[in-house]
Amino acid sequence: MKFGIVVFPGSNCDHDCYHVTRHVLEQDASFIWHKEERVSGFDCLILPGGFSYGDYLRTGAIAKFSPVMAAVRDFAENGGAVIGICNGFQILLEAGLLPGAMKRNDSLKFICKDVWLRVESSSNLFTSRLEKGEAIRVPIAHADGNYYVDDATLKQLNESGQVVFRYADSRGLVDPEHNPNGSRENIAGIINEKGNVLGMMPHPERCSEAILGNEDGRRIFESIVSRF
Repeated sequence: MKFGIVVFPGSNCDHDCYHVTRHVLEQDASFIWHKEERVSGFDCLILPGGFSYGDYLRTGAIAKFSPVMAAVRDFAENGGAVIGICNGFQILLEAGLLPGAMKRNDSLKFICKDVWLRVESSSNLFTSRLEKGEAIRVPIAHADGNYYVDDATLKQLNESGQVVFRYADSRGLVDPEHNPNGSRENIAGIINEKGNVLGMMPHPERCSEAILGNEDGRRIFESIVSRF
């Protein structure tokens, strides 16, 4: 399959995503500059982490106006797989491809550490190699990862199974103590209603090789590959 990795000014996890898809999983992968107006020939688009446009104004708020985002929207509406990681998740929210918004972490500090996630759904193309209810360890690195959504939309997300990951402990227990940023109901990742657009704050590309001490993130990328 072929991955397309969108590069914005300030992206800094683009090469990590390229390395995992091209060298670890041995799939075809190419970078897509943010000024491109078309995306074709790809099976999955990745919006990587970083600080697009320096996070000036608001995380993802400027990147959503990049020319490539109209093509990303069309790609998603036509059923193409899209995954936004950290800043990429923020961009998907700002662009309206996923519901909700990001606020500053409750601590008002940048957080960089490993966290545990409970897998809430394994029936989508991003988590088919995971087990529902299991705990996986994935690093986070963000200052604006406090996911917020209104009550009505939160209810809809829960009822339609759109919450994919929640912050938890190593046993998969979800509680306020293991919520690193204040996100509503410990939400760490969500998917759209169609099931082809995923946004998550943790970085699976940073834990996809044994040499890094953890390969839990690799299973997310393997899930995508297995569907194609």
